[in-house]
Amino acid sequence: MDFNLTEDRRMVLDTLSRYLKDQYPVEHRIKVAYDAPFHDPSKWSELAELGLFSALAKESVGGFGGTGFDIAVIFEALGKALNCEPVLPLVMASRLLGSAGLDQQALLEGGHSYAVAISEPDAPYELTDISCTATSDHRLNGRKSTIYGGQTAQTFLVAAKAGSTVNLYQVDANDAEVISYGLIDGGGAAEVLLDDTQAELIVENAAHALSDAMNAGIVALCAEAVGLMTVSYEMTADYLRQRKQFGRPIGSFQALQHRAVDMLTEIEQARSITIKAAAELDGKQASRYASMAKNLIGRASRLVAEEAIQLHGGIAMTWEYPVSHFAKRLIMLDHQLGDADHHLSKVMDDLASV
Repeated sequence: MDFNLTEDRRMVLDTLSRYLKDQYPVEHRIKVAYDAPFHDPSKWSELAELGLFSALAKESVGGFGGTGFDIAVIFEALGKALNCEPVLPLVMASRLLGSAGLDQQALLEGGHSYAVAISEPDAPYELTDISCTATSDHRLNGRKSTIYGGQTAQTFLVAAKAGSTVNLYQVDANDAEVISYGLIDGGGAAEVLLDDTQAELIVENAAHALSDAMNAGIVALCAEAVGLMTVSYEMTADYLRQRKQFGRPIGSFQALQHRAVDMLTEIEQARSITIKAAAELDGKQASRYASMAKNLIGRASRLVAEEAIQLHGGIAMTWEYPVSHFAKRLIMLDHQLGDADHHLSKVMDDLASV
């Protein structure tokens, strides 16, 4: 496997990293992430102008990237900046619109926002458990829960059952009851209530398309977590070098050195499994490796978040100090698109069936 970035990916990464450093510092993120609309619309437009969204879409739908590695490179940079823009729904929507053969120009230019509505209160992760139903004339009934980016979405891509088949429908946000709210780790989401809501069928028997979109979303989340953990470790190591106790830096104490090394080990393992999941994204075993990555990332993220807080001490619990916000995002990220326990069960079931 070639771990070197292509010239195009390096250019995108350099451009994005410079932009985030100059225009989207952590202080700005904290300012916009916790108040409606829970992101910065002006920065969203600027990211679109940079060509970021096209880099996340395949050439066949008008983009110039869209592979697992493209997604991973971009989301690691977004993670390092603790970015709260709703880029994850865009990645998943692009995959679904591609499966439906629909035009994506407005999506990739940032002019039209989509959100993917799969989860339900009693079926947070599994397609087979959803209870949202569709009538023969494509009217939907049910409730979709914790739709990331749903607070600003103009169109929802909704998974619903028609008989025993899971189809994909397109619903105008104005036709549904949308309840928007902020998340504890920043950013926004929404509940969508569907009551005989008119929809457009865009993909019949959409289980494969939805699984592909979720796998792409998992790769994105894992890469974001690697970026978050990397910065959390760097802040912690820097603090250990500067904070003094008993007349010497606390980083000189062997017990704390061992804990810092444990953090770094977890991060490198997380990076490796994310690379593998990205490499397998469009392959036959994409779901298996996505689940393996999400399980490991969930466990590593918790360890790194807890160690970063504990090794900093009381300052890490303050609103003003960035490490607290990184830790919150790392903990809550585990619950998006399936937590560690859910994906462990998926891997076990997959291996048992071989």
